[in-house]
Amino acid sequence: MKRNVLMKSAAGAFAAALMFTGCTGGNEVTDLVDEVTTEVEEVTTTEPEVTAEPEVTEEPEVDLLAFEPGTELVMSCGYNNAKTGMRFDAEVAGDGVTLADGVTYHTGDFKPTWVAVQDILGFTIDDQYAGDADKDNYVKWTADADTLASIDMFSGTAAQLQEGGAAGTVLNIAKYLDLMPNFKAFLDANPMVRMSLTGSIDGDDAGAIYGSPYFDGLDDIEKMPLMRADWVVKLLDGEGEFTADASDNTAAPVYQPYMPTSGKVEVDVVKADGSGVEKVTKDYDTAGNIIDKMNAAGSISGVEAVNMLRTYIDEAYAGYYGTNRSDLFIGQNAAWDADEMVALLRCVVANSATLNADGNKVQGLFSREEANNSRRADIYRLAGILFGVRGLESRQDFLFFDKDGNLHDARQEDATYAALLRMNDLVKEGLISADFIASTEDNNTKSENYIESDTGFMSYDYNQTQTIFNENGKLDADAGEKYMSVLIPVARWDDGTGEKFMRFTESWRGAKPGGWAIASHVADDENKLHACLKLIDYAYTYEGQVLLSFGPEAFRDDSTVDDFYGMPAISEQNYSDLWSLAKGNYTNFARQYLGSTLSFNKSQAFEMQCTTAVGKEGLNHVIKAISLGVISHPELEVQDNMFYTIVPTVLPTTDAQNDLLKGNADLNGSFSTSKLENNVFLNVIIRGTTAATDTDAGVAGADAAALISGDWNGAQYLQVKTEAWNNLLAYANGNF
Repeated sequence: MKRNVLMKSAAGAFAAALMFTGCTGGNEVTDLVDEVTTEVEEVTTTEPEVTAEPEVTEEPEVDLLAFEPGTELVMSCGYNNAKTGMRFDAEVAGDGVTLADGVTYHTGDFKPTWVAVQDILGFTIDDQYAGDADKDNYVKWTADADTLASIDMFSGTAAQLQEGGAAGTVLNIAKYLDLMPNFKAFLDANPMVRMSLTGSIDGDDAGAIYGSPYFDGLDDIEKMPLMRADWVVKLLDGEGEFTADASDNTAAPVYQPYMPTSGKVEVDVVKADGSGVEKVTKDYDTAGNIIDKMNAAGSISGVEAVNMLRTYIDEAYAGYYGTNRSDLFIGQNAAWDADEMVALLRCVVANSATLNADGNKVQGLFSREEANNSRRADIYRLAGILFGVRGLESRQDFLFFDKDGNLHDARQEDATYAALLRMNDLVKEGLISADFIASTEDNNTKSENYIESDTGFMSYDYNQTQTIFNENGKLDADAGEKYMSVLIPVARWDDGTGEKFMRFTESWRGAKPGGWAIASHVADDENKLHACLKLIDYAYTYEGQVLLSFGPEAFRDDSTVDDFYGMPAISEQNYSDLWSLAKGNYTNFARQYLGSTLSFNKSQAFEMQCTTAVGKEGLNHVIKAISLGVISHPELEVQDNMFYTIVPTVLPTTDAQNDLLKGNADLNGSFSTSKLENNVFLNVIIRGTTAATDTDAGVAGADAAALISGDWNGAQYLQVKTEAWNNLLAYANGNF
């Protein structure tokens, strides 16, 4: 994979002993510095006569962004709640919290990262952030001219900042790129990122950038499927037949085959030892389709279902997996598809008595927070990779490119609703958690509840934050319990060159949909302007990226640099604090205690170092598959086949176009990822095909795409976005 241009070379001095093998917290780090002894022979020579050259005086380096020391910036920047701002709030600080630098921090104190930023760059911050979400924070400070005049920097969504730039309230920082060489170099090296930030292509603001972007990692996979691997082993592995003292019956079958029912399908897999790629065959002529066979059998015992799946794996893969059948799902050489997953879910749910010692009902698929649409949406995002549907994890709304570069909106595609109705089939069979289906504000089961109580099997989420359950007391490692990432499934994908059975993920890290902006009036105050620009440019230096990712020196070990990201190691005390203060959740710890990872270009190194051993095991499988081309993904640059090009996070639209887009109330309000607000995709999964005009139940089936395109002005939306993309591409081709 292409690496970030800010990666600092280890240059023969250091090699990584951290990446994917452990975190500093007590781990031994091997110093690979070679000692080189150079022997110098003593040579007697006659000194030549030297004519003295005139003394050369070097010109002092000019600071293009000089400002008065102590310049004050009034800022309202954070990450969507009071706990993740620049300063400690009461909930995090409590009676005082002592961190790895030996300092005890109290409510209202700047977090260590922002203490260091002010010391290093020489300005002071008047922090006015009150814990608002980006969208609300932006509205607060741009509501009227007087309020806006009182703030220098504020955070908002990328779309809001683009609108603010068009309205003249947000400063166009592209005008100052020559004063920010590090930020400029980053954009030059990442043209699609530059396109994602371009807010205007017209007039004096052509090529405008209206905010400093946030990258939660760049050019890496984001989310992936996770499974209770030990349960897969328990059900599928070993000689002979599976037996159990008790099991339930599977539900009456509803889900129908997605993969072929006859013939053979050849797919690429990574070899079990990770040394390369080989092909395996799914032989449906010999084994049949597992869903077809289970459906024909009707409602069967959990024991019978497991043995049917075992036989299918042996026959369909001609013994390739041997008695380690679980590798079909959890191995480096995994080749599972949607049908095989559904068959496994049927086995899991029907064998609760075997998998849960307390006899509690096991749930199949679940989301991280069952009463929060931003997490519940992961169920329809999973549908995208299961059934070969684009747009459900787009960087902007639900947009994606076809082969020829035409934009599509997944909300207006029949294939989307066909996939969602397949997920509804799982609901009808009881394979998606009951709390997902019946969630309310008072019924908000979370992933940690499922894992701790041994009642949840599979989700789709971030690796680090979810695999911490392996080491924070939720799972019993000594008993072999293991919750880990698995490879992306094989699905039917049509990339414009014909249908392929391959793996593809849209969950790819580009510019996040938010950022920090400079108020337009700051241009009139050179000191404030230079201080704001210096902060942005500093974030794109190596030192700045380290500080804004890891925190200050006391929180890291700068003597050790990994060769994958070129980043230092987290210090032992900081690693200990990660677990004692945030239960191993890197993201929460960094934002709430260190003040890092709030914006700018976060390195993934810190997160990877703090991933559990089990988390690294599964992630290594995924990374290996990506590096060998077994998993495809959108690229951060324009491709010949545009199917493989990531959609920019924002597209430049005019004021008139923005007014049109904001006026589409039905379209804008029907796909909310806020708490339990209306979301058509989730409604379809839960309720299935319903009347297209029934707002409460949502739209579904054949009615949906036509309704959204027509009555809900989806066609108009797509036309605006298409015009914006075509104009941006033409501008970029001539100017980037």
